[in-house]
Amino acid sequence: MILWVFVLRSGIHATLAGVMLAFTIPMERTPGRSDADCVSPLHRLEQLLHTPVGFLIVPIFGLTNAAVPVLGLPPGAMLAPVTVGTAAGLLIGKVVGVFGFSILAVKTGLADMPAHANRLQLFGVALLCGIGFTMSIFITLLAFPTSPLLQAEAKIGVLGGSFIAGLLGFVMLRMVSGTESPRHQDIAP
Repeated sequence: MILWVFVLRSGIHATLAGVMLAFTIPMERTPGRSDADCVSPLHRLEQLLHTPVGFLIVPIFGLTNAAVPVLGLPPGAMLAPVTVGTAAGLLIGKVVGVFGFSILAVKTGLADMPAHANRLQLFGVALLCGIGFTMSIFITLLAFPTSPLLQAEAKIGVLGGSFIAGLLGFVMLRMVSGTESPRHQDIAP
């Protein structure tokens, strides 16, 4: 923290403090330890930071940098046509496209179904493909360059559609995990 403050005060971008600090974290296990499960300090730090970064820091960073309005929207903005259409595009359009073309590729012989995978698992992955953020926000800004309200509605649709797609994909994959189907029951080309 002290290094970060000094780097920030020096006029250099403060994220470089993290880069400099990373060079000081040992990657190797403690010398002389023979424990098979001994974890290096770098890996221990990575495991410690994984959950808070994934579930707190990255979402805050994404929302802040995307300028997604959380407060100050008109009452009907959540059900506005742009909001619903954007969410449906991610939740339905991307899922149907990814799942449909994957099935088509397998049936025509252009691709093989992954070993030990079945159609339900493929559908779960297609649901996860409905998560969109960066490109969806970029297209939103291109589609509505002069309307901050429509941009806000579309961004809310991106968030809502992505959240629902991620949640459904997670639930689907949790339900079908371990439900391996024999190869002869998979999609035949």
